[in-house]
Amino acid sequence: MRRVRDGLPLLPFLAVVVVFLIIPTVTVVVSAVYVDGAISGARVAALFTGTALSALWNSVLLSGATAILGALLGAVMAWLIVSSPPTSMVRRAVLSLCSVLAQFGGVALAFAFLATVGLNGVLTLWVQQATGWNLAGSGWLYGLGGLILVYTYFQIPLMVIVFVPALEGLRDQWREAAVSLGASTWDYWREVAVPLLTPAFLGSALLLFANAFAAYATAAALVSQGSPILPLLIRASLVSEVVLGQAGFAYALALEMIVVVAVVMAAYNLLVRRSSRWLS
Repeated sequence: MRRVRDGLPLLPFLAVVVVFLIIPTVTVVVSAVYVDGAISGARVAALFTGTALSALWNSVLLSGATAILGALLGAVMAWLIVSSPPTSMVRRAVLSLCSVLAQFGGVALAFAFLATVGLNGVLTLWVQQATGWNLAGSGWLYGLGGLILVYTYFQIPLMVIVFVPALEGLRDQWREAAVSLGASTWDYWREVAVPLLTPAFLGSALLLFANAFAAYATAAALVSQGSPILPLLIRASLVSEVVLGQAGFAYALALEMIVVVAVVMAAYNLLVRRSSRWLS
C-alpha cells in the first residue's frame, strides 16, 4: 500500500508517456506491418527502394556530420566554460545562453539563416556589394550542406549542456595524484582525463545524432522541394498531391526512424552508465 501511495505522484507522468509515446509508437509499428487485416512485409520492403535508401543515407550523413562537429566544438567550449571560476558571471551567462540556443530551432532558426545568408540575406548582399562574390552561391543553404550548417548551430550548445557535468565530475584529487607521481599536464589528460571522459563524450555525440536524426521543422522550412532526409520523405508521403495512398509507406519510414533512434539511445545509455561509475 505504501508503494502504491508513493507512486501516485508519478501517474500524470505515466499518462503523458502512454498518450504521447507508447500509443503512437505502437500505432506506427502495427500500421507498418499490418495491412488490410493481415500481417504483411510489403511496406517494410519498400524501405529498400532507391528513394527510401537515399533519404536514410542523407539523414545518417546529416546527423553524423552535425554530431561530430557539434561534439568537437561543444566539448572545447564546455572545457573553456569549466575552466572559469564557478561563480563567474560569464560562465553563468554562457550556460544560460546555451540553454536557450539549444532549443532555438524550427522555423525561427531557418528564418534567421535565410535572412542572413539566404539568396537575399543581409550578409549575402553585403558581401556581394563589397567583393562581388555571391555568398549564397547556387542555393547551397537549401540543400544538405545548408542543413548541416544550420543543425550544427543548435548541436553545439546542446553538447555544452550535456558535457559540462562530465567535465565537472573530474576531481582535483586525480590531477594532484597524477602530479605527485611525476605526471605532466599532458600525461594527466592522456592517461586519466581523456579515458574517463571518452564514454561521456561518445554518449553525448550519440545524443546529438539522435537529436539531428529526428529534427523536422528546420529542414521543412529550409527545403521546400524534394525529400533529402527521412522526416521530409514522411511528410511527402502523407501530403503529396502527385502520388496518393502513401500513408502506409510513411508508417514504414517512421518505424525505421524509431528503430534507428532506439539503437542510438540504447548505446547512449550504456555509455552514460559506464561513465557515471567514475564521474558520479
